[in-house]
Amino acid sequence: MSEPASKPEPGTKSKSPARPQSGGNRRGAIAGLIIIIVILGVGWWLARDLTAASKMQDCLMSGRRNCNVIEPAR
Repeated sequence: MSEPASKPEPGTKSKSPARPQSGGNRRGAIAGLIIIIVILGVGWWLARDLTAASKMQDCLMSGRRNCNVIEPAR
């Protein structure tokens, strides 16, 4: 009986080297990119909201009464 061909003999090269699958790596990279985009979007929204709240507080602390933003009629 012959031995199974699971291990090549020392000093010989295997004919077909194992290649890693690239599909899993791309999924992880795409998922990471989506998470980063979501975090940046939430951070941008939060920064704008906090800036607006800070401006409103500055206006109210200075004693003014007309701090509301008036939008033009359409």
